[in-house]
Amino acid sequence: MGSGGPASILVGEAGASRAILPSMANRHGLITGATGTGKTVTLQVIAEGFSGIGVPVFMADVKGDLAGLGKAGSMNNRIQERLTTLGITDFEFSASPVVFWDVFGERGHPVRATVSELGPLLLARLLELNETQTGVLTAVFKVADDQGLLLLDLKDLRALLEYVGANAREFRSGYGNISAATVGAIQRGLLTLDHQGAEEFFGEPALNLDDLLQTGDGGRGIVNILAADRLYRSPRVYSTFLLWILSELFENLPEVGDRDKPVLVFFFDEAHLLFDDAPRSLLEKVEQVVRLVRSKGVGVFFVTQNPLDIPDEILGQLGNRVQHALRAYTPRDQKAVRAAATTFRQNPDLNTEEVITSLGVGEGLVSFLDGKGIPTVVERTLIRPPRSKIGPIEDSERDVIVRGSPLYGHYEKEIDRDSAYERLKKRAEKEGASAPEHAPRRKPPARRRSDTPLEATVKSVLRSAGSQLGREIVRGVLGSIFGGKRR
Repeated sequence: MGSGGPASILVGEAGASRAILPSMANRHGLITGATGTGKTVTLQVIAEGFSGIGVPVFMADVKGDLAGLGKAGSMNNRIQERLTTLGITDFEFSASPVVFWDVFGERGHPVRATVSELGPLLLARLLELNETQTGVLTAVFKVADDQGLLLLDLKDLRALLEYVGANAREFRSGYGNISAATVGAIQRGLLTLDHQGAEEFFGEPALNLDDLLQTGDGGRGIVNILAADRLYRSPRVYSTFLLWILSELFENLPEVGDRDKPVLVFFFDEAHLLFDDAPRSLLEKVEQVVRLVRSKGVGVFFVTQNPLDIPDEILGQLGNRVQHALRAYTPRDQKAVRAAATTFRQNPDLNTEEVITSLGVGEGLVSFLDGKGIPTVVERTLIRPPRSKIGPIEDSERDVIVRGSPLYGHYEKEIDRDSAYERLKKRAEKEGASAPEHAPRRKPPARRRSDTPLEATVKSVLRSAGSQLGREIVRGVLGSIFGGKRR
């Protein structure tokens, strides 16, 4: 790293400082270890380190423990003992600038995407559709594009499915066979998804990725924390949602090449959920995205219990690693420990396999990339304490942070514009037929004053055109990531 570059991210001490070089952070990373061994604190230390050098961070908070990043920590005996052991004398507690997000809008700013932005392939994964059903859903999206029908929320998609199903014979020559049974199966899947709270996720204003890339006072990077305790109850929704954000970053961010620090660092907690029972096509395409998003300046850190949770093709791309303790109570556990030990560049003075089972809480086996991109030999390392609070914060404290955010009031005001549901309803009324009967139209809240109806429509058209190009590009990369061929 050249002089004048951003400071390295100090993670711990092992005779010498163990730090992540910002210029190597887009080579991605891995944090692993059994429950209760210190993964969350390590994630917190790394996240606040990146924030401190002006790099925004995005993470999902599955247990609520990461909210403490928004509040300065306080001294206790364990922290004092660790600081003394590490010889750190200039330690000061401080909060990181945080923005809280929540798909359900309860513990942070609402996070929304339009149905069109999610696209048929990711939506098919959420609905657990088979190949035939995915093909029909893709055809329905094509009908929407061809007829200029905006798909913004779930009632738009339900209305369009009903319209296409009722007129399947007319669409057969141009879009292939669309059976009533298949349309019905998709509709039932949407109903199930709705019961999981997905109705809250689809709509406008949609998430603007620029809002994840901001810096706060003093040039520190904003730490974006997604409240995921409720979302995590639906593992497929959780993992697909995070994959959607990652793919959106890939689609929309420009190529930046090698930089002295990342544009964003993305933490994928409970990463095994992305790969559990995943088809080979999924693994191949996610591998491509992880590799290519590096050129956009995005560093991805996977957080899970064991390196074996991550496919080899992706594991090989994760250059910065922290391994906390694993237990070896059963033959299967012992096999996992041996496998974890082999993922490091070996240290001749360290029995890695033996040490993994004897690490204490807050200790880790650490290997980061050096300035040439070569992994350093693994070292047993004491993780430094975070400067922010360890653990959750009070709901009242969270509410103060949410309401004090510059974004407050924008995402909270839901918009319901003229889209497929309204257009099809008007078309049916004009033709004297019954209008689609679905969830009642939401009461449209007031738009921001700067957006007249004409301006809102123009913005939507421009955004749809731009994101459509991005989706076509990423579909070229993701291909059949969620199964099915276009029909």
